[in-house]
Amino acid sequence: MTRNTRTILVLVVALATAGVATLLVARAIQQRPAQIATAPQIQVVVAAHPLANGALLTPADIKLVGWPADALVPGSFSKVEEVTNRGLLTAVLENEPLTESKLAAVGAGAGLPPTITPGMRAIAVRVNEVVGVAGFVTPGNRVDVFVTLTEKDSTVTKVVVSNVQVLAAGTKYEQDKKKNGEAMPSSVVTLLLSPEDAERTVLAATEGQIMLALRNPLDVDPTSTAGTRLASLYGAPGAAPVAPAVNREPKPKIAPPPPPPPPAPEPKPYTVEVVRGAKRTEEAIR
Repeated sequence: MTRNTRTILVLVVALATAGVATLLVARAIQQRPAQIATAPQIQVVVAAHPLANGALLTPADIKLVGWPADALVPGSFSKVEEVTNRGLLTAVLENEPLTESKLAAVGAGAGLPPTITPGMRAIAVRVNEVVGVAGFVTPGNRVDVFVTLTEKDSTVTKVVVSNVQVLAAGTKYEQDKKKNGEAMPSSVVTLLLSPEDAERTVLAATEGQIMLALRNPLDVDPTSTAGTRLASLYGAPGAAPVAPAVNREPKPKIAPPPPPPPPAPEPKPYTVEVVRGAKRTEEAIR
């Protein structure tokens, strides 16, 4: 066996050994279980099932789940005792974290009262399918309140309040005296209003017929109109708007100029008497 033959044989054996070793290492890596790096987690209180607005939380309504510590929701809770027996201010979904902004204060109870913002009032108005926008008015929506009033021989429709939040919408049963006390369904919408707007809405519901207009939640500009009268529907011009009163100080009176003095009389010319025979005349001297 020559020297070149031995060299080639050694190279072939080395390449085959390296290939087998590489194959064995690759299989070992593939069979090794993958290791997943997990972020540190903490326990967070979430809803065990969907909960409605105003619900009183019980241990059966909440549970603890693991939550990534680096993605913690601000205001969340880590103990079940911190949220038990507190009312919900907004509806939540299953596995949604409960936060301080979604819960009523401790001891405030549940239901509608905790959802009323301090300084505001909740007013319930009776509506029907037409007034209630065919059932599309639901809690959380924004509406405008219109009223139609009859003034002597004129009828006018005008906006009472605008951009009002709906707190609740539902149906209650009342006794109908015309049908021997039979229970009749009546739809009621509860609105969140300031005391001044609450007075206007109650007066409008008492003196006229109200109507709700559904708004886009992104449209927050107040509705300001001059109102529409019945005469405008027949093509007659509406009443001209009354100009706002302007506080103006009276202008001082200026006395008229005195009349011009009368022209001075022309001076009387001097005359002399001239006697010519029996004739006597007067001639002016210039």
